[in-house]
Amino acid sequence: MSGSLPLHPRTRFVLIETSHAGNVGGAARAMKVMGFNDLVLVRPRWPNVLRREETIQRASGALDVLENARIVDTLDEALDGMTHLCATAMTPRDFGPPTRAPREHFTQWLAAGAAAPAEGVAFLFGSERYGMRNEDVYRCHVCLSIPTDPHFGSLNLAAALQVMAYEWRQALGGFGVVPATGTPVLADAPQIAGLLTHLEQALVAVDYLDPAAPKKLMPRLNALFNRAGLTLEEVHILRGVAKAMLETAARSKG
Repeated sequence: MSGSLPLHPRTRFVLIETSHAGNVGGAARAMKVMGFNDLVLVRPRWPNVLRREETIQRASGALDVLENARIVDTLDEALDGMTHLCATAMTPRDFGPPTRAPREHFTQWLAAGAAAPAEGVAFLFGSERYGMRNEDVYRCHVCLSIPTDPHFGSLNLAAALQVMAYEWRQALGGFGVVPATGTPVLADAPQIAGLLTHLEQALVAVDYLDPAAPKKLMPRLNALFNRAGLTLEEVHILRGVAKAMLETAARSKG
């Protein structure tokens, strides 16, 4: 297999606070054999992890993936341009996005016609030590759990990424996917996060949200926006509403 083929929608793998250099190399190898090359690391344990000997050895020739990889400080930076977020976890949460097997989710999502060239799909993997944080899972549209033996479900990070990459590639129809046309521009994850921050300020200003006891209002709004698949234009409209709420509240209290 030579080189990485263009994908529609765009695909990114995000490793959050990875602690083992070998897993970064293994992840790069897993991505390359499935034709993916967009890897982002969020606050890895080793700042020079992309150049460590163990990383390079485990990559087994996928050096182009390592060379193109980026290291960032925040998850927002890693999700720039991404509009469909897939968390990964072994066990379901009591709150948050639905938990599904990868094949089930990909089949349903693609059949619904949700994916498009403007779409950016990100697969998020948490630390080997403690997995994904709840607040990061809450941001996602789905939580993907690989079906395993119920008595032994432990998967190495790179192995789990390999399974996800394979299932996603198969869902896309193998290599050489034909892109769709004429689709709206969807808002990416940082744009949704900015909208939520703006709305939270507005809801506090009109006394709808008590900042001392917010409960799960903002995560629920996040889930609602994820289901809606907001376009960039719709985000601008909602931020205009939030701005008007803040200005009205300021005049009434002035």
